[in-house]
Amino acid sequence: MNRKRIKYYSDFSRSSETSLFKRLWFILCGVSLVAISLQLFLVENFVIDGGIIGISILLSHITNQEIGLYLLLLNTPFFLIAYSFLGRRFLMLSLFAILVLSFGTHLLENFPVITHNPFLVIIFGGISLGLGVGITIRCGGCLDGTEVLAILFSKRSTFSIGQFILFFNLFIFIFSITILGLTEAIYSLATYLIAFKTIDITIQAH
Repeated sequence: MNRKRIKYYSDFSRSSETSLFKRLWFILCGVSLVAISLQLFLVENFVIDGGIIGISILLSHITNQEIGLYLLLLNTPFFLIAYSFLGRRFLMLSLFAILVLSFGTHLLENFPVITHNPFLVIIFGGISLGLGVGITIRCGGCLDGTEVLAILFSKRSTFSIGQFILFFNLFIFIFSITILGLTEAIYSLATYLIAFKTIDITIQAH
């Protein structure tokens, strides 16, 4: 997430033109796309995303626990820390998004993956993930605690939000090589790049 995205997010989240019900509905739709991406494309094909979602996928593979459990446990502390910085509405919408994502991944846990073709997994998994995250951000919420952490750190250093997120994710992708293998790490990086480009397009669309 870059500074332009944060500024857009702040402007949109303060807008009174979007009702709370409409925000919740769009977040529900966006998070459903993320759950579909994770469970029907990425996780079973050993492809990860960056941030907390990526860490949750890795932990799920290591421990054989559901990914939704780690999404909830790892994200919640970051959103609680950010309460005073981004406000109560951000906290409530983000916690709603995380709860829906955890429930959605649980529901789709036993569904078969749609494809094992790496090209299709990268393209459709990345687009679905990016579109869902972008919709959630547009509606004033957030699905990843590392973005919150990057916002807070950037305020107290010379590094940008994007640089902090890049650092976090490079560490995650390097670590994933030891868990998933080099090929899967490369697929994960490609998926991450497609997802982030889709997020930018979704947020900037009018």
